[in-house]
Amino acid sequence: MTDATLWWLLAGGMVIAELLTGTFFLLMISLGMVAAALAAQAGAGLTLQLLVAAITGGGAVLGCYLFKKRRSAARPRLDQADMSGSLDIGETVIIEAWNPDGTASVKYRGANWTAIHRPEQAPSTGPHRVADLIGTRLLVEKIG
Repeated sequence: MTDATLWWLLAGGMVIAELLTGTFFLLMISLGMVAAALAAQAGAGLTLQLLVAAITGGGAVLGCYLFKKRRSAARPRLDQADMSGSLDIGETVIIEAWNPDGTASVKYRGANWTAIHRPEQAPSTGPHRVADLIGTRLLVEKIG
């Protein structure tokens, strides 16, 4: 069995391992093995083949890691609560009555929600705009 055949088998095994585990970095290592197989077919010695595999595979892993890190740093991550809250901000709800504890029950998105008013505003009925989502409560402000 030639060195090139061995490298091709190792690369194929690494791809199969990636498919079973879902680890993307194994694909990058298999790229290094493919590069070593090509070097072996070109007649390179074993030392050069190992060097090509290490540099190519390691460089691909490092490149993917840095790309992923830069991409996630450029865009702040939002958790589910922040994401749903930002979709609700600016929407309009109708307040029919306020409870003595400063909350109101409103129908919004097909469900009953608890609304609270801004501390500096007196509670009043009528249309309100959602200013923020605090936990499961809608912080509302009077329109107009």
